[in-house]
Amino acid sequence: MLRGKYHLSVEQNKRLARSNLTRLVYVNSRFEGLTTTLQQTQTIIDGLGVDGVSIDDINIIIQLKRGWQYTINSDEGINLDFLKKANKIVALNESLAPGELRTGNGAVSTMKGEYIPPQVNQEQEELFLTQLLLDKNRTNTDKALTLMYHLMRNQIFWDGNKRTATLAANKIMINSGAGLINVPLDRWPKWNQLISEFYFSGDMEELKQWTYDNGIQGVKL
Repeated sequence: MLRGKYHLSVEQNKRLARSNLTRLVYVNSRFEGLTTTLQQTQTIIDGLGVDGVSIDDINIIIQLKRGWQYTINSDEGINLDFLKKANKIVALNESLAPGELRTGNGAVSTMKGEYIPPQVNQEQEELFLTQLLLDKNRTNTDKALTLMYHLMRNQIFWDGNKRTATLAANKIMINSGAGLINVPLDRWPKWNQLISEFYFSGDMEELKQWTYDNGIQGVKL
């Protein structure tokens, strides 16, 4: 079991997330291959255009900002409805059906080749989520990492799965004062390698431990 690294109040954790909003959006935008700088990201978040950045890329950043704001400010807990709302926000301009569970086949390009996720079963996803959140043998940090990687691998939405998974995991972290999950960009090569291996093996333990060591952020009070 992965122990909690940080012990904040919910409001302290929300303030931590708000103060890091630009960096969170900046890092998460890399899931879509964006190459905007941190300053360009801040400018777009402030509502201004940036020369040389496409409208599509600007929209991804804007929707990520809205997704993070929803995650931080919403008082609701984690459930399938939250996941659908988060996905509808972040995948609004790219998905075939934002906020709706995938009903057809999908494929993900990885460092090890094309990965085909399983068919989506709503009842199984709801059961997994319920059992995970009620598991008294796991810390909230462990639950957050487990949910994040489960959602990334199962690809339950048409698009925006990594962004949605990251928001869902951080919702657990924020609601429990456990800090934030945000892997620094200089560690993404190793992270992408581990994620690719996990997609094909289904064993997330090494990936969770690595993320715990490298991607949990917070403050000691």
